[in-house]
Formats: sequence, C-alpha cells, structure tokens
Amino acid sequence: MPRSFAFRLTAAFAGIGISAAALTAILVNIAFGTRFTGYLEDRQESRERLVVATLADSYKRADGWDPRDLAALAPAALMDGGTIRLEDVSGRPVWEADEGSLGTHMSEMHQEMMGSGTLGPERTLPVRADGVVVGTAFVRLPETGLFPQDAEFRSEVNRLLIFGGIAAGLIAVVIGFLLGKRAIAPARELTRAARDLAAGDRARRVELETPDEFGEMGRAFNAMADAIDEEDRLRRSFAADVAHELRTPLAILLSHVEGMQDGVVDLDDAALASLHEEVLRLSRSVADLEALASADAAGFSLALREVRFDELVVDSARDFSGAFETAGIDLQTEVAASVIVLGDPARLRQVVSNLLSNALKFTPARGYVRVYLETDGTSAVLRVADSGPGIREDELARVFERFYRGRGATAGGSGIGLTVVSELTRAHGGEVTVASELGRGTTFTVRVPLTSSKQRRSFMASSQRLTNVSSKGGFQR
Repeated sequence: MPRSFAFRLTAAFAGIGISAAALTAILVNIAFGTRFTGYLEDRQESRERLVVATLADSYKRADGWDPRDLAALAPAALMDGGTIRLEDVSGRPVWEADEGSLGTHMSEMHQEMMGSGTLGPERTLPVRADGVVVGTAFVRLPETGLFPQDAEFRSEVNRLLIFGGIAAGLIAVVIGFLLGKRAIAPARELTRAARDLAAGDRARRVELETPDEFGEMGRAFNAMADAIDEEDRLRRSFAADVAHELRTPLAILLSHVEGMQDGVVDLDDAALASLHEEVLRLSRSVADLEALASADAAGFSLALREVRFDELVVDSARDFSGAFETAGIDLQTEVAASVIVLGDPARLRQVVSNLLSNALKFTPARGYVRVYLETDGTSAVLRVADSGPGIREDELARVFERFYRGRGATAGGSGIGLTVVSELTRAHGGEVTVASELGRGTTFTVRVPLTSSKQRRSFMASSQRLTNVSSKGGFQR
C-alpha cells in the first residue's frame, strides 16, 4: 500500500532527527572519552607526584630516611591503593608499603571508599630534596578508569546521551508530523479544488496567497479555472449564436417549402432565389465552423512552399471587388512587387479573405478600405485599414478570441473569422495585431517572415511597383 506524502515527510524528519542525535551522541562520546582519558592520566600523574612529594617531605623533615616517619605517611600516600618501594641513592632498600600495611580496619575502609582494581605497571620515580636526588621510589597505582566513581560517571554520561538521542528522535517525529501536515495542506486543498472542478463546480477556487511555490500553484489553478469558466461561457454563447444563425435560414426554408407544398407560395424565380440565399447563409455558418477546426490543426497540416504573397493579395482583392462595389465601399490596394514568403497559399488566402470580409461587414456605405503590402526587411507586412466605427478600447485585446463578438457588433457572422486569422498567422511563424479608434476605423496588421535574406535583398533592390485595385474603376495593373 503506498504511503502518503505526509507519512514520508514525517518519516524523513524522524530519520534526520534520529540520525543527527545518534551522530551527535557518537561524536560527543568520542570527544568526551578522549578528554576523560586525558583527565584520568593527568590525575594518575598527580597522584604519583603527590607520593614523591610526600616522601621528599619526610626526608627533609627527618634529615634522612626514617622508616618510622615513612610508615606514618603510608595512609596518605596509599589513599588510592597501590604499592610503594623506596631505595636510597645507593640502591639499598629503605622502606616498602602496600595496602596490607595500612592495617585491617584501614584496608577495609579503603576498599569501601575507593574500591579495588588491577594495579598498573610499576613506575620508577626519583625523589629529590632541595634539588638533589636522595632516593628512588617504585610506585604501582591502580590503572586509570578503574575506580567505581570514574566508571559510574562515564556510564551516566552515556545514559544521558542515549536518552537525549531518544528524546531528539521523538521530538523530530512530532515536529515532522506537524510540519508535514502543514506542508501538504495546500496540496490537499488543490486536490480537492481540482476534483470539485472536474465534478462540474466551475465556481471552485483555492485561497492560497502564500509567496511560495504553493501560492504560485494556487494562482495558476485559479487562472486555469477562470480560463475554463470563460471558455464555457464563450462556448455556450457560440452555441447560442450558431443555433440562432442556423435557426433563421432553416425557418425560412421550412416555411417556403411548406408554402410551396400547400400551394400558398408559387415556385417561381423569386422563391428559388430566396431559398438559394438561405442555403448560402447556412453554408457560410458551416464554413465558419470548418475554418475554426482547420485553423486549430493548421500548424500540423500546412502545405508549405514559396508563395508570391503580392500576387495572392491582389487576387484576393479582385475576388472581393464586386462585393465592395455593391456595398458602395471604395477598395484600394497598394502592393509591393516580389514579396515572397514560405507558406501555404490556401491558408494565406484564407487570412487575407477573412480580413477583407471583416472589413466589408463593418465598413458603412460610402466608406473605404485600404490594403497595403510591404516589407520591413525580415517580414512581409500586410495592413487592412477601414473607415468603420472602430473597436472599443476594452475590447481590442479580445478581438482574436474564439467565439468572441463585440457588444456593439451588428453585422452577421459567428465571430470566429479573426480567430482563424490569428491561428493561421501564428502557424506561419508570424503575428497579427490590431489598432483602432472609435469613429475613425480599424487597422489589422499581419506579419509573415520572408523566405530568405537573398530574396529580401532582391526585394529591397527592386523597384517598388504599386498595384491599384479600385472597386469603382475595376482592376488596374
């Protein structure tokens, strides 16, 4: 069974805490052992110096070696136990004492107070009086660390280290549990919010305002939820718009057909023309849907080749010249020669056609539309400017959103033509921008990369021949 992240985090804290405590205990024990051993060795040397000093004091006090005076010093000299053997400067034995020479009562008391242990090696120590060696002491004292109080002290220190390590481990477990629970709380909140959102609660948001990565995740989640909510709203709006666009021509077609079946409507040219117009209207709505789906996959289905963009723009303007003339709109183009780009001619023609169609819908009669094509050295720059009513400033950033239609839009259409322009331009490695001012018209600018530096130099060196297309005067070269 997989463990939760909180369990793993708690275990990690506990492991780190216990490991740190154990490592600290080991290091402290090693350091303490070294220092304690040094302390015991220093104390052993101090006891040896005390024995020698006691013997030297007896020599000076008795003005020579006096066995009786030395015997009186035995309890003090042998307080820690051991043996002493004294020789004069000639090597003749002077005095010898061990624990047994203290007497039965004194020996038992010494055993009770100091304990007993193995004696260390015999040490040869010179005895000096006024700087002159007056004898040699052979001293054996208990080995360092064998006294009960020393062993008890060291055991107590080890017990404290063990208990401290256990306490540190328990504290680490508690802290790890609390921190783990707190650390994963934002993740659990995000998980619950994601599940609620997937279950259909589009209003679900998370409240994570922390400045760390979880706060950033929370803000990203909320932005994603807002985008999904907006997509749903636009999709519903688009579905309603499409239903409305389809319902009207279908209703007209149905009423005409039923009228013809009932003999109420005559099957004449006018009736057939009306039916034909409604069929075309339905076809345009379906074509808009197909265009959007095609634009979504354009980056993977472009048939790229070198395209004379100037000729493509001229041909597209020629195709629309009749519609502009019928609407009473003046269409003029200024197209530079030999503008060659790498692209899909059908898709690029769709870009130009959508921009011209958009300008045709929103430019009033007796207005004008201007089409310009030039180069800036690295890109072909297409501008379509109209004298329409313009776009509100707060709507400019959304004109390329799919399904979006401005609040003041009165012209027909599904509102996805500019989305197709944006998607196809981006698929060609270019970009499209818009500039507009209320009451003064709108200009769309499309930039598509030129094919090569050689062709760009050729274009810059060539003469800038202009092509004019007038909806009033017809096509001119």
